[in-house]
Amino acid sequence: MCLPVGSRFRIGEGAVVEVTQIGKTCHHRCEIYHQVGDCVMTREGIFARVLESGTIRPGDTISPA
Repeated sequence: MCLPVGSRFRIGEGAVVEVTQIGKTCHHRCEIYHQVGDCVMTREGIFARVLESGTIRPGDTISPA
């Protein structure tokens, strides 16, 4: 699935987020690297800002906003 920067999603009970960054460069062997032996953020991480707050729980549906 391709999630371009600017994509918006509704999560759970009314929360809306917007993707602001796809992955990050691991410059200094971050805490994730030390815990799992690899920094997955360059391949799997996304960052988003909250546009509308709401309750989010494990298992909630994520859909395009």
